[in-house]
Amino acid sequence: MKQSKLLIQTLRETPRDADVVSQQLMMRAGMIQKVAAGIYSYLPLAFRSIRKFEEIVREELAKDGCQELLMPAVLPAELWQESGRWKFYGDELLRFCDRKAKAEVAERRKRGETPDERDFYNFCLGPTHEEAVTDIVRKNVRSYKQLPMNLFQVQTKFRDERRPRFGLMRGREFTMKDGYSFHVDDACADRGYWAMFNAYNRIFSRLGVKFRPVEADSGAIGGSFTHEFHVLAGSGEDAILSCDACEYTSNMEKTEAPQLPAGPCGDRIDLKKDHFCTPGVLGQVEQAAGMKDAEHDGMPITQTSKFYLMQAEFQGSPEASKSNPADAGQDKVLLLGVVLRGDHELNPVKVKNLLGATGLELMEIVEAEAFTGAKSGFMGPVPAEGTRFSELRSQVRMLVDRSLEGAVNLTCGANRTDYHHFGLDPKRDLPGCTFADLRMAAEEDLCTRCGKGRYQAFRGIEVGQVFKLGTKYSKSMSCTFLDELGKEHPMVMGCYGIGITRTVAAAVEQNYDADGIIWPWPISPYQVHVVCLDPGSAEVAGVANQVEKDLEDAGFEVLHDDREGLSPGAKFKDADLLGFPLRLTVGAKGLKEGMVELRDRRTKAVVKLRPEAAVAEVSVARDRIMQELETAGGR
Repeated sequence: MKQSKLLIQTLRETPRDADVVSQQLMMRAGMIQKVAAGIYSYLPLAFRSIRKFEEIVREELAKDGCQELLMPAVLPAELWQESGRWKFYGDELLRFCDRKAKAEVAERRKRGETPDERDFYNFCLGPTHEEAVTDIVRKNVRSYKQLPMNLFQVQTKFRDERRPRFGLMRGREFTMKDGYSFHVDDACADRGYWAMFNAYNRIFSRLGVKFRPVEADSGAIGGSFTHEFHVLAGSGEDAILSCDACEYTSNMEKTEAPQLPAGPCGDRIDLKKDHFCTPGVLGQVEQAAGMKDAEHDGMPITQTSKFYLMQAEFQGSPEASKSNPADAGQDKVLLLGVVLRGDHELNPVKVKNLLGATGLELMEIVEAEAFTGAKSGFMGPVPAEGTRFSELRSQVRMLVDRSLEGAVNLTCGANRTDYHHFGLDPKRDLPGCTFADLRMAAEEDLCTRCGKGRYQAFRGIEVGQVFKLGTKYSKSMSCTFLDELGKEHPMVMGCYGIGITRTVAAAVEQNYDADGIIWPWPISPYQVHVVCLDPGSAEVAGVANQVEKDLEDAGFEVLHDDREGLSPGAKFKDADLLGFPLRLTVGAKGLKEGMVELRDRRTKAVVKLRPEAAVAEVSVARDRIMQELETAGGR
């Protein structure tokens, strides 16, 4: 391919609206072009990389008998209403009306009514396709003999991100591989899950990036357990903890925090109300240092506590309506009080999962202050008399992190502005409380799996995820099969996604230097960049054209920089920015000695060779690069 004919415009300056390295470099290299917030055009170079990664995915999935199909991007509301996700999914689901629904709205307005058009939304742009694929399978699969079945597609998705940013890393429109498996029972589903887990390991190993599979939370998709696949990069949004002695690796929001020894002991004392007057003391560090009197000269931060007032929402959950069965099926809100040790951080995901809640948020400050009778910083788990907290104490579910089980003599807010209690004993003073793992695990915590290693922290970019869905969708949508006795059962499902465009961007986030991108060979838009320094010279251009032809005949993908009117420096700058693995330079000076130069983009090593040896030398360089990628990939 001649670069003079390529649709590309490189930029010397970084676009002002480019936030992360991959976005900056891909825009500067003329690979992507912004159309709207979170929406990009993939220009020829980026599209080549995307297609290459898609083929890696297809080849590896074919080894496990997966079947490719294509479902519509526009989905009817009825399917999402069947699964219950039409309301639950939230604002990221782009809902809209078709002409029929709009005509109904217009007709009602003519009759003098004031309908809200949002009540007539009857379609959405699919961010994921569990409902659509379940509908296909329930209409076409009836017998256990047809199972297991694994279906996937590579398709454009749309999620209306509240804050689209980071280019292809968190866009609204993106390309995704989403796959779904259907099984006769849990054992079969488990085998399918681990088959896909292994397939994903093969896929990302072939990509040539450093990655790790990590245990994670299943989020809005649902499911019983899941692993995420992360490309390791300092710019990653996700914090990962990995044991340095075993294979346990987990997203920080999911990582199990170890059970700590019982908290501060000594002689248990009664809760001394208003024991310490602490005006202006808000944080735990200041609180610990400020606890001074004739008997105490401050205390360790591990003897302080934090208190959160929260509201948990349950969508039609009987868990929140046990007191009134008639309300079952209605959305409920539960008041929560959560107590942590002063040096620990709350993990909302663990709280949400413990309760089985569909939503969780902190109580608004103004509302919390009115509820407890104290300013923020002085709220605590033991209500003060005469407050709404005291009146409604029986309706507040109290959760305490298990690191405080057995702890006594803790400090806490007194629910009176400028005062703290001393002497909190959660087991005694919070009757009926639940002790559970509620905190964020941290680096250097003892691993809960092997009990030997310590957690080490990494940053990662989530590029894939595998779920075991169970019967969440098959039961709600009546996707069943008949067993060998003719009895009907719901299918057990799995779900498997890879962000195609996100992965390509993540590869750039991990592979670059001050000069530009350094593409891994498997997804590089081109493998060899032939740079002709003197395209006006018949001799130089002739050699460059012949080298290009020889390489292409040998199966290599070549971009030939044949542009006229540019200095060698400008061409080298562009070549480094584009970042193809090998650069072969043809110039008049080198040809006087009968030589051309082959340069490795990653190592910057240069080899001089005769033009007729280009194919052989490039082949050797390719084999070396692939061996290095194989060694460096994975953990």
